[in-house]
Amino acid sequence: MSKILIRGAKVLGGEPQDVLIDGETIAEVGTGLSAEGAEVVEAGGKILLPGLVDLHTHLREPGREDSETVLTGTRAAASGGYTAVFAMANTFPVADTAGVVEQVYRLGQEHGYCDVQPVGAVTVGLEGQKLAELGAMHESAAGVTVFSDDGKCVHDAVIMRRALEYVKAFGGVVAQHAQEPRLTEGAQMNEGVVSAELGLGGWPAVAEESIIARDVLLAEHVGSRVHICHLSTAGSVEIVRWAKSRGIDVTAEVTPHHLLLTDELVRSYNPVYKVNPPLRTERDVLALREALADGTIDIVATDHAPHPHEDKDCEWAAAAMGMVGLETALSVVQETMVETGLLDWAGVADRMSFTPARIGRAAGHGRPVSAGEPANLTLVDTAYRGAVDPAGFASRSRNTPYEGRELPGRVTHTWLRGKATLVDGKLT
Repeated sequence: MSKILIRGAKVLGGEPQDVLIDGETIAEVGTGLSAEGAEVVEAGGKILLPGLVDLHTHLREPGREDSETVLTGTRAAASGGYTAVFAMANTFPVADTAGVVEQVYRLGQEHGYCDVQPVGAVTVGLEGQKLAELGAMHESAAGVTVFSDDGKCVHDAVIMRRALEYVKAFGGVVAQHAQEPRLTEGAQMNEGVVSAELGLGGWPAVAEESIIARDVLLAEHVGSRVHICHLSTAGSVEIVRWAKSRGIDVTAEVTPHHLLLTDELVRSYNPVYKVNPPLRTERDVLALREALADGTIDIVATDHAPHPHEDKDCEWAAAAMGMVGLETALSVVQETMVETGLLDWAGVADRMSFTPARIGRAAGHGRPVSAGEPANLTLVDTAYRGAVDPAGFASRSRNTPYEGRELPGRVTHTWLRGKATLVDGKLT
């Protein structure tokens, strides 16, 4: 059927309403809408949100299809309520040319359960030495607007300045992985009491904060946009807050795992907790939550980082850094932000749909749930609670830190331009 009636949904957490989808578009929002000729989805008080948008996803294709593919990664995204993801550039080959970003873009069009927008590399090969083909990637069929060497920091201040100047010409943004490389040589976890007790190389907060401080000043000098990837420390929050108070065009993201998990978990030596940037302290976690609530941190981004089993089932020092996150992100945000009273569901929609779509300029996404808008929607059963079972993940990888942990909320339906990608918790 081309018509779908979502009956009795709490739109952005408000009063129950009906939402009628006709083809790719929301036709009507109201109460007591006619179901004639429509497939009916009984929402039963579930929360209806605009489709989620992830500004920071690793799909691994091309080159690391043993970890993830565009197909499996977007299936994971749909399972988590996402209708658009931005695919990071650290593939093999690196997405540093128009040809590679167009390949990723077309894979998304052919196989994607959500829209896939490639992120272009800032420098050739992510090596930090020479600017990549920024203009050519923007002018390509992929229309790249976000550029990042994520996984590596653009550590050279001159290169970073030139990148900011270049993308300013077409309204792009540089998304910085803030990690001063010299300060993190040999680092294995957050530098602090736990690292000292365990004898693991420490990753100091200043390694992140010093790069953020430099880059917001460069953005101010150039008059360009900079976005801070996976901000993780209380000090970083204060720098971004100061920069915004000066009118600097900076945005920042936080991952779900940095809103919930702390470096105390590393005492287990379980490599599933090894991530970049590392899990920080309880003080940092609370500061990140408050900053997301007050808007200092603009968005939640998953940094979905899939790895094959052998890259995590090994000793800590040899393990890869990263966690999968698309399928659990909304549940973690419900636990850390909604159930703590820091955000309502309208705030969740802002941090996980409206604002990431605006930062990345994802056309048709992050739109209001109202008549005439694209039918990119997510229905959430917030009353659900259950233990996380990675065996049921759509992702090709299983490196989740939440295995066996009870989390609230479950996405039951996802619609991409009116087409169901997830129905009753099962992919179509």
